[in-house]
Amino acid sequence: MAVKEFPAGTQLIQSEQNLTALHVIAKGSVCASYPGGTFYLKKGDVIGVCEIFFGSHFITYETDDATGIASYPCTAAQLSTLMQKSIDLANMIVSSLFRQFREIYDQYELMRFDCENIYHFLMDRYEEYKSFCVKHGITPRALPDMEDLAPLTLEEDVESWLDGYYEQLTTMVTGKSSKFHEPDFLAGVVLKTDQDIHRIFSICRVFYDYKAEIASLLMNENHLDFFDLYASLLYKIGANDTDSTTLSAKISTIMIQLEDLPSIDKEMYRHRVAEYRTKLETLGDGSEEEATTVDDVPDVEDSMNKILSYAEIDGEAATAFREAVKTFAKMTDKNASDDAARKLRMTITKQFYVIYEKAFLKSMKEPSAVPKVVKMFFNFGYIDEHLAGLENAAYLYKIVDKLPTDPKRKVYTAYEWFTAIYKGVKEPSRNEFDSDFPTFLREQKMSGNITAADEARMQNDSTEKVLFEIRNMFQTVNKITFGRVLSFCPIFSEHNVLKELDGTLVSADKVEEAFRKIRDIDFSAYYRDVIYTNPDLGIGKESVGVEVLPDIILMPNVGTRGIAWQEIEGRKRTTPARMMVSIFQMEDLTNILVRLTGDFRWEMCKRIQGARWNDISEASLTSEYFDYIQFYRKNRELSADAKDKIKLSMQKAKNSYKEMFIRDYEAWVLYEGAGSPRLNKVSRNIIFTYCPFSKEIRTRLMANPLYKETMSRYDIKLAQKIHHYDNVFQKLKNTGIPIPPELQRQRDYLNM
Repeated sequence: MAVKEFPAGTQLIQSEQNLTALHVIAKGSVCASYPGGTFYLKKGDVIGVCEIFFGSHFITYETDDATGIASYPCTAAQLSTLMQKSIDLANMIVSSLFRQFREIYDQYELMRFDCENIYHFLMDRYEEYKSFCVKHGITPRALPDMEDLAPLTLEEDVESWLDGYYEQLTTMVTGKSSKFHEPDFLAGVVLKTDQDIHRIFSICRVFYDYKAEIASLLMNENHLDFFDLYASLLYKIGANDTDSTTLSAKISTIMIQLEDLPSIDKEMYRHRVAEYRTKLETLGDGSEEEATTVDDVPDVEDSMNKILSYAEIDGEAATAFREAVKTFAKMTDKNASDDAARKLRMTITKQFYVIYEKAFLKSMKEPSAVPKVVKMFFNFGYIDEHLAGLENAAYLYKIVDKLPTDPKRKVYTAYEWFTAIYKGVKEPSRNEFDSDFPTFLREQKMSGNITAADEARMQNDSTEKVLFEIRNMFQTVNKITFGRVLSFCPIFSEHNVLKELDGTLVSADKVEEAFRKIRDIDFSAYYRDVIYTNPDLGIGKESVGVEVLPDIILMPNVGTRGIAWQEIEGRKRTTPARMMVSIFQMEDLTNILVRLTGDFRWEMCKRIQGARWNDISEASLTSEYFDYIQFYRKNRELSADAKDKIKLSMQKAKNSYKEMFIRDYEAWVLYEGAGSPRLNKVSRNIIFTYCPFSKEIRTRLMANPLYKETMSRYDIKLAQKIHHYDNVFQKLKNTGIPIPPELQRQRDYLNM
């Protein structure tokens, strides 16, 4: 067999590529890589022997130096025949297989050890961080994803005897005195071993994902990480404090861990470390800013009593609330999970919403006389200047009268939203049981909680409407957008401020820019089809798209999440969706709105399809995606590696088809739209069909074979639609009738 030469750095095979041959390394060496690990193949090793059973590769191979390769066309069905032709080649194949098994198994054991190690490293650092905070009288902060972090558990693992079994099998089959040369037997050994290797790879992928999760807690682009926790603490205590050297050493250990984690973005890591060192130099110069005092912002002094007095909360209720907040403020760990801490937060939460209701209704009667600290309470959940931190309180006081929202641009503060409902500009949102206000009243009447007369009176009662909104949507969504449901408390507290507030304040401009980025990729995201008719012009039924952007409501908290609460108002499909995010958003706003857009697309399709949303006989986004996930194991278009990824993704998505789609949609917009493939062939085709890229991106990606076939089908259908409208336009022109703007807009939309 002829040997083909390849220079160093040549990618020989990409993961998920079809396997049609085995490749023997005649000289040189090859790097074999997979998520979380690499190993090297040398002269005499066989590329593809670990994967031939599956008909596709799950390892990527690249030459490490100048390499010679001899290729033998072969599939699983042809393996025995190939081995029969040459016993030397057969022995080479089996020997290489066992060498590769040993490399992969050793890395599996190392990765298992690493996962246990890095979890304990993280938890130890968090306990040390809290101890440092307590020592210096600083409230420790909690990271958004810490609540979900747990030691690694495996649903499936390799058997404990597997290592010894293959050690003995290797000796039996490849030993000098081995009598096992029968081709069918050797082919069987290879194909059976491949299945075990793939199981080990599947578990290694779990290890890799787990380490990536830990890595993102150690350092991420949003600065919501352990590196920032320790660095910020060091900045606070100052470079001259006796603990500064110890803290610097702890930060160094975090950096050492990060350097060994393959999932960390190296450029981000270098930037963050440089940023940290620059800040340390500033601290060393003694140029720290002076702390804010009450004298700097006298108007926020005694804020809680001012708010309680305005809301006319007095007597035992006011005293109980003050005591609860006072106890909360004294807590060393405000995110503690013990019963006492949990009950305290629940007590504060319950009374908070009572105060909010009373204060809001009073403000509607005298809107020009609302004190600034009460506005801070409405818009930020602010209660106490010391709990908020005087510097934060001063900032909130400065911005509260000029918040960068704009109801005309569909971006509301919570207070602006409740005001719109009170004034009848907006109708209340559906509750968590998906009942709107009229339905809720009807249910209350049927349950005997209200009379028919009460129902009739309450239908148009602005107070009842806004109370329904506060008691249902607001109380649920405020907790969800905060992000850490178990440690939620609605009052503004300094320990939740993980970044500078001015950089995280959500504005109408930021929301519009985020939606512009999304629509530049998924141009049809917020278009809904409606029927246009004009019998006077001889136009029957034409389906035209109408773009309706969602209302964005900013919850009064410092949070990390968003939620798509409802896709339409009432039953009319051309009404805006309602999405909620925190007014101070710690995570990237664009990424959150991408996720909410995926959620909207799923729910809007379900709304349109009704009971047949998952019926594959009626093609739709939800029915095709549901069918794809339900039967992925039998799908011949998916490689073994792709099926393995789907299985793991379903575990992470807690077997939710909707959550799976949203994750794929995020990858579609954030990565595939930039020309970085992340999805498998089937998922990519479904999403492209129903969420096509804009014309500019389609043109750019047309040369990529991953998209070419799907795009060609899309272009044919698009050309047919455009041709239809061109015919309609020509008929109108021939009769001297001007083209209706609705049809012209649809023609322009098809060209996007």
